[in-house]
Amino acid sequence: MSHVERSVSGRQLAGLLPDLTGLRPAYRHLSEAIGALILDGRVALHARLPAERELATALGVSRPTVTSAYDLLRVHGFAHSRQGSGTWTALPKETVPSRVTRALPAPDTAIDLARAAPGLPPHVLDDALARVAPSLARHSRSPGYDPFGLPELRATIAERYTRRGLPTLPEQILVTSGAQHALTLVLGLLAAPGDRVMVENPSYPNALDAVRRARLRTVAVPVSDDGWDVEITESALRQAVPHLAFLIPDFHNPTGLLMPDEARGRVLTAAHRAGTWLVVDETLTDLALDVPVPAPFACRATPEAASKVITVGSMSKSHWGGLRIGWLRATSQLVTELAAQRIATDLGGSVLDQLLAQVLLERAAELLPAQRERLRVQRTALAEALTAHFPRWTWRLPPGGLSLWVDLGEPVAAELAERTLAYGVRIEGGGLFATDPGVFAGRLRIPYTLPPEVLREAVQRMASAVADGLTPAPARRRTRWVA
Repeated sequence: MSHVERSVSGRQLAGLLPDLTGLRPAYRHLSEAIGALILDGRVALHARLPAERELATALGVSRPTVTSAYDLLRVHGFAHSRQGSGTWTALPKETVPSRVTRALPAPDTAIDLARAAPGLPPHVLDDALARVAPSLARHSRSPGYDPFGLPELRATIAERYTRRGLPTLPEQILVTSGAQHALTLVLGLLAAPGDRVMVENPSYPNALDAVRRARLRTVAVPVSDDGWDVEITESALRQAVPHLAFLIPDFHNPTGLLMPDEARGRVLTAAHRAGTWLVVDETLTDLALDVPVPAPFACRATPEAASKVITVGSMSKSHWGGLRIGWLRATSQLVTELAAQRIATDLGGSVLDQLLAQVLLERAAELLPAQRERLRVQRTALAEALTAHFPRWTWRLPPGGLSLWVDLGEPVAAELAERTLAYGVRIEGGGLFATDPGVFAGRLRIPYTLPPEVLREAVQRMASAVADGLTPAPARRRTRWVA
């Protein structure tokens, strides 16, 4: 994946830096703070740092202090200079791992914390199968191919959007084989190799992989523990003018954060001015644990701006990953074009899966509250176990979603993930969620999708791995695959 180079202003960088007043020597603390921002993805890689005089003015320090800090950044590999074009952010070579090709993990007895996807209670699936049997018998007399999706399912999905405040017609819905399929279709139709795509950093690894495979150039905008930096996002849209942007505003994966309404309006306005298509992933929207279910992102768009907002949804996170049903909402013309493109590789989705999705969506008012309560209980169990065994680790309890985004306090996530596999726990370090290798080396995404007793056992095994040291387990090729 290639990247679009852009600049960070002195005011923007000053706003990200902690208070360094009274710390001596000032240049060293300034250098370390900027390096930490780069490692945690809050300052993008391949970005031009502000001129020395500009940053000195913004921070209220002397220019030699900034000059010395930049020199130290270059010494430690966090920056490099180009003749006549300034100082640019980078990562030290020793922190940049080779890109790992992810594959399906072999079945074993490990507790799987790499995939954030809930299970479906057996009795719910049994009941749904019984209900779809008559409909399946009727559909079996038809060819079974429909690239748009079953009409009744499209109508149900459209009605759900309308009920949530976004008037939608069935012809604005395309049923897909999951949210990832929807994104791949959109990238294939709307983007060409070399186009710029704005993505959050961190973000969903499979979405980033889709962008890489499409040979697109990324414009990364940070999502920190404090949320989205809307000013940087607006600046990226204005400077880079990306053709397309992929956002997860509802219980963001992996941080679990919810984008505020005011920020949504500003992003919509900036994207509209730039002429950027917005692909909004709302697969986690229904998993609102401490707040009301958010209204669709496109609700805040003007009619003109709404025509370039594509909303993606799925059953995988709210119900079950094994039910390969997703959808997208767009203009009816775009839905028709995407369905035509789909035929080249996929003549239509599974009729049985779509009928099951129809039944489950019709029962959402009954099923989702129980699912949310299970997740609250599991979230509490995970947080309590982590607090007991790892008191120095920090995180913010997310208002929804499926996982905690944990700060380990030191860049040992990859080593911990390697070691814990030998202790029967599969987990992934934060680098997998980064737009660039080497970033988020001090982070873990830990899902709370398993029963409380399993989560407690997983944390106990992780604690045993840490107690025995973080030397990676001996030569064993790991496969990486997350959801």
